Amino acid sequence: MKIKHLQVAAISMATLLLTSSCIGSFSLFNHFAKWNRRATNSKFLNEIIGLLLSPIYGFCAAADWIVLNSIEFWSGTNPLADNVGKTKNVLGEDGRYYAVTTLKNGYEIKTPEGKTVKFIHDAKTDTWSKMEDGKTTDILRFNEDGTVHAFLPNGGGIDVQPDAAGVYQVRMATGNGTYFAMK
Repeated sequence: MKIKHLQVAAISMATLLLTSSCIGSFSLFNHFAKWNRRATNSKFLNEIIGLLLSPIYGFCAAADWIVLNSIEFWSGTNPLADNVGKTKNVLGEDGRYYAVTTLKNGYEIKTPEGKTVKFIHDAKTDTWSKMEDGKTTDILRFNEDGTVHAFLPNGGGIDVQPDAAGVYQVRMATGNGTYFAMK
């Protein structure tokens, strides 16, 4: 009788550890759903394929929930959500496309003219830096109290909340804010 209780307790503990109340990115499920939506040019045929392969959706969701999301919760990264080395063309506010490549520790952005800028994250200090023309400039650091320390061009810095008001404060501190006065 004690062995049965021990087995039930062991299975319960293993289940609790594996399903640690985390909601992850469900990468496997989303990759399969994305493939299903683009399997053919016909949304009706894609629906039929989805119905025929519906058991795979269940398997993907279970694998994500039990294994992959738990790995993501404990390690901070999902093995299937890794986009390192992939490049996407992103439309900028200026109407031009920029090539954005995901790096292991940040992003590399190539302008339409071919100029390259890297944004690098230092996990030890939780700091983002900009690398351009061989020069590295710290941009911001996440503080433990939930605020963000923005490094200013004049060598100073300012701690702000990570919201629209904080962005406004940094713009004003760097001189990039604009005041309009009307009579």
